[in-house]
Parts: sequence; C-alpha cells; structure tokens
Amino acid sequence: METLAAINRWLAKQHVVTWCVHQEEEMWCANAFYYYDPQHVAFYVLSEDKTRHAQMTGKQAKVAGTVNGQPKTVALIRGLQFKGEIRRLEGEESDAQRKHYNRRFPVALALSAPVWEIRLDELKFTDNTLGFGKKLHWLRPE
Repeated sequence: METLAAINRWLAKQHVVTWCVHQEEEMWCANAFYYYDPQHVAFYVLSEDKTRHAQMTGKQAKVAGTVNGQPKTVALIRGLQFKGEIRRLEGEESDAQRKHYNRRFPVALALSAPVWEIRLDELKFTDNTLGFGKKLHWLRPE
C-alpha cells in the first residue's frame, strides 16, 4: 500500500492527464484537467460527447495514458503510466464527481460537458528522485 500512497501524494500535486483510446484501426489521445480520487484510484475529467476521443470511447472503453511533470533536469523526472477503463458517468454518480471536480477547478462551473471516470487498473510510476530509473508498480486487486 505504501507504493499506492506515494503515487497518490504525487498525483494530488498534478492536474493534467493524457489518455488514449483505440477503436478498430484508429487510436486517439486527449488531455484534460483531472480530479483524482485516491479511494477509487480513478481520474475524473470533463469532455464533450462530440470530441473524437469521446466518440471512439462510446459509453466505455479500455484506456492507457500518462501524467507527468515538466522538470528541467533528468534527476527530477517523475511520471505515471497507466492502463484502465474509461466510462461516461450518468445521474447521481456524475453529479457527485462533478462537485469534486468543480471544487478543484471552479472555472468548470461554467461547463456542461459530461463527467468521465478513468478507473486505473495498473500503474507504473517512475521517480528519479528516488534514484535514476526507479519504478513503483501497482495493480488493482481482483
């Protein structure tokens, strides 16, 4: 659990996630501000249904992505690679996560875009501050 706790602390300090979806022979990536819920080990993002990535996702899809900082020296590189599942939230579940999202990003109060959950099933966190190339791994329990 210490691995997940270390990753959670770092994710709480970041704010942009990149995720990629695949449909048939096409792949597409997107970026968004996120609210991260350490209890669910999930990102919550807002994105319009008309976007290319949302159209490719449909109601639910497998997803992979990254979160990374932008340090100027190799010794300070930290970044997360992940895989999981993305789904569009509805009803009360959407309303509850939108409240958290709006608290983190008050400007989002003006947006009506749907809320999406990116449930993280596998994490690989690179943290060069612990030694060059140091990796922490986490898998969601079955």
